[in-house]
Amino acid sequence: MSSKTPILDRINQTSNLHSLSNRELHDLVSELRYELISSVSQTGGHFASSLGVVELTVAIHAIFNTPEDRVIWDVGHQAYVHKMLTGRREQMSSVRQLGGISGFPRRNESHYDAFGVGHAGTSISAATGMLEASSRVYPGHKARRVVAIIGDGAMTAGMAFEALNHSGQLNRKLIVILNDNEMSIAPNVGALSLAFSKTLTSKFSTTARRHFKSLVDKGLIPQIFYTALDRAEEAAQGFFSAPSMLFESFGYRYLGPIDGNNLEAALDALKRAIEQDGPVLIHALTVKGKGYEPAENDPVKFHGVGPFDVNGGTIKNSPTKVPPTYTEIFGQALVEIAQADSRVVGVTAAMPDGTGLDLLAKTIPDRFFDVGIAEQHAVTFCAGLACEGMKPICAIYSSFLQRAYDQLIHDVCLQSLPVVFAIDRGGLVGADGATHHGAFDLSFLRCIPNLVLMAPKDEVELRDMLYTAYRRQDGPTALRYPRGYALDLDLSRPMQEIPIGRAELLHSEGAVSGGTLLIGIGQTVYPCIRAAETLHSQYGIKCSVINARFIKPLDQDLLCNFIDRHSLIVTVEDNAIQGGFGSAVVELMSDTGLSKKRNVVRLGIEDSFIEHGTQAELYKLCGYDTAGIINCVKTMLSNELSATENRTTTERRIAISAP
Repeated sequence: MSSKTPILDRINQTSNLHSLSNRELHDLVSELRYELISSVSQTGGHFASSLGVVELTVAIHAIFNTPEDRVIWDVGHQAYVHKMLTGRREQMSSVRQLGGISGFPRRNESHYDAFGVGHAGTSISAATGMLEASSRVYPGHKARRVVAIIGDGAMTAGMAFEALNHSGQLNRKLIVILNDNEMSIAPNVGALSLAFSKTLTSKFSTTARRHFKSLVDKGLIPQIFYTALDRAEEAAQGFFSAPSMLFESFGYRYLGPIDGNNLEAALDALKRAIEQDGPVLIHALTVKGKGYEPAENDPVKFHGVGPFDVNGGTIKNSPTKVPPTYTEIFGQALVEIAQADSRVVGVTAAMPDGTGLDLLAKTIPDRFFDVGIAEQHAVTFCAGLACEGMKPICAIYSSFLQRAYDQLIHDVCLQSLPVVFAIDRGGLVGADGATHHGAFDLSFLRCIPNLVLMAPKDEVELRDMLYTAYRRQDGPTALRYPRGYALDLDLSRPMQEIPIGRAELLHSEGAVSGGTLLIGIGQTVYPCIRAAETLHSQYGIKCSVINARFIKPLDQDLLCNFIDRHSLIVTVEDNAIQGGFGSAVVELMSDTGLSKKRNVVRLGIEDSFIEHGTQAELYKLCGYDTAGIINCVKTMLSNELSATENRTTTERRIAISAP
């Protein structure tokens, strides 16, 4: 038993918390915060968010009967302490690592994880569905309780308000905890609001309200009296607390704001919420990074962090000189373009740092828009800008763009508006895992009319493609690029336009013998080049290499010419192979009659969701790193040789046996 965590060492399941005294719960909070800091400093992970909700997490598991009662975390960045209390404490050293536990709640990881998350704004919808189902299966007092914890950032998602609207109409006893760590909904209006809210939702007033309603139900008091009383109470609360007006309008009873880092306040609020006769929202003010000074001072840096030195917060193993990231290069290129054209604006959905638009915000602030976690609005907002002659650049992570698919089709592509989509984190992103991999964009984008879709092999092409997209006038253009460091190439050359649909021939050695053609797209091009060099130097296998550059439209002339001169075609993409770039090439071959007597292999992400690990580990796992490409070509050629030998042997036997 650790001398620093004596109470935590006794916690085997959340029911253990029910027997702890308030003093012991306080000590448990301190122990959890200590262990969280110690653990994440070694592994890295989502840190500041989890530090901010230690008290709330302990209070939830101390009050509710989890996992029978359902707890749904929105996004899940803040769920590390929840994992530590629900049987995964010893596994925290493997968080976000290949074969280890996820950085987010996962249903297949623990029965305490009621709902798998990773994207913002989903918790209230899921909680509403769970509570409605429970109320039907277990009517009356046996129905399980359901709690949703959502951050003030996630509350900007339109889906959250759709769920509030519906759940308020259903009038089930849903409990929503608004974890407000930046006061983005409304400022704290002081102790008066806290005291007044507590009075209105105290046990006495709740009991009195329930008794009064029972008299109404029995017909002893007219319904109009109860309705008038309830409206008067809500109006009085709204006068003193601006947020309450918003949430009460959805049919919720509002508690707060409370100090979410005060354990007694959190416990008391949850107890009072249970006593309410309808949906409740607890507004908890918390400090992101609470209890670790470097994280409190810089919660953005410590939101998702690598291993760090506990004393001072210095990031470990941080190289002094690293190449710029693709994100940084995009941001710099956008600023160059914007400085030359006043029509250019940058739009993002709550990710200015993550998409590189923070540089535009600092350089030309009046041409930067952060719309919050509202990807649907971001896309249609850009459509409106484009309608009036602006040149919007919409920078969104690949996995988040999925949320705005209808807007992309209906509001942008259908009208052929010149919106540029800069799709960051295309392909496998690493430790954030399945919820954040950009594994499907090539598939779901290439089927949309009017859209040009391209992917750069390096940072020079990224700049040129952004410039090409900006210069296009007759429709929308998307360019997708990976997470991580670029190749540190010389960027002194001015940006140039690339002819739409023009691929690039890099090697043509294999064409002489009708051998192997490697066709790469985006960040898979350089692995194709390295594979071709190794196959030639070590195995005498000559390969041609094409950098496709465009997924849509394909360079039909170049591709068909070289496909016709090779017997083995290998396409390589950092995307799902179903409906992706390789599928586009196969369709082209079928349409032009080139599919006969040719072997085609599509390398990419198979029909499965890929878990977390480093990008290099995942590329290897999926078989499209350099070694995977080499192995694929060797295997295919070996199989082809065996098949040829078998055919020859069979033909000889037939000839010998012939009369």
